[in-house]
Amino acid sequence: MKKLIILIVALLLVGGLGYYAMTLSEKAGQSDLELIDFAIEDIESVDKIVITDKFQRKYTLNKSGDRWEGPNGECVTQEKVGFVLDAFKNIKFKGYLSDGSIDHFTKMMSAQNIKVEIFQNGEWTKTWYIGPSTQDHMGQIMLLDSKEEGKSSVPVEVELSNMKGIIDPRFHADPFEWQCTDIFKISMNQIKSVDVKFNDEPQRSFKVVKDGQDIDVYQSGKLLKDVKTQSAYVYLNNYQKVHWEKANYVLDEKGVDSLKKTTPFCVLTLKETNGKSTALKMYRIIAAANEHAGLADVVNPDLNSFWCELPNGRLVKCQYFVFNPLIMGHVYFPLDLTGITTIDGMRELEDK
Repeated sequence: MKKLIILIVALLLVGGLGYYAMTLSEKAGQSDLELIDFAIEDIESVDKIVITDKFQRKYTLNKSGDRWEGPNGECVTQEKVGFVLDAFKNIKFKGYLSDGSIDHFTKMMSAQNIKVEIFQNGEWTKTWYIGPSTQDHMGQIMLLDSKEEGKSSVPVEVELSNMKGIIDPRFHADPFEWQCTDIFKISMNQIKSVDVKFNDEPQRSFKVVKDGQDIDVYQSGKLLKDVKTQSAYVYLNNYQKVHWEKANYVLDEKGVDSLKKTTPFCVLTLKETNGKSTALKMYRIIAAANEHAGLADVVNPDLNSFWCELPNGRLVKCQYFVFNPLIMGHVYFPLDLTGITTIDGMRELEDK
């Protein structure tokens, strides 16, 4: 009888230990899930994103209707926001850090990280802390803070389910990198006139005036004859998609002011049928190293890009490749270019 009692007690102990172990396992599984649940399943509910980079610069993206805007309602590149939302949806757990590296990466991330605050339906739900890339550069080391579970004390490795690579390039707080780059995005029917004025070579100047289906082209105030209507249509259709290339990271405020005091080589003014007018001032970029011919300096302009002053006064870099179809009127119209021997990028455009 005594042996039977001992056997029953032993069985109860084994059963109890088994249940306890199973319970711990379930809790551990839940805890692990809490530490790695970075993904946002319903990305449509995301309506605000605040990104703070490693330099403590902060940029806020707000959803307005079906589009995203900057902190002051300015236009932002929707495609770049799409990359962020894609990461929210497709991020997944990759693996735990080794015991020996946990302290190292925890200290590293506490000193420097990219912070991404995510809001859904007007309320904060999660914050990502993005650290360095994983050793194989196929993922990222990150730490999660969530409204429901609090902040994890241990970073983990994550990756995207739809691609392999690092995640942090999608998350930046430089406002220039977010802003829309389009200058013109209008159809031919919206254009009333285009005036292209070259200050250094006046003969290259021309003006296109559209009145209904009629299009007139002028050079030096004189109406040009033999202008082909089809060529005029082709020219005006070039304004459907025109973008600037890069923000100004080269010239400081003093340099920008000095440049604006010089005479632009070209000024393009477009007037729309709704009364809106857009004027662009174009300045050549001089190469860093100029050649010397005898005692004279030979100024070498950059043949790929130029500075453009937008209507709001901002200075950006633009490509001749994009703007040549707008400013090279001789390609479309019978302009008299007597005496002009060189035109920037003429061969590149004509070869096309």
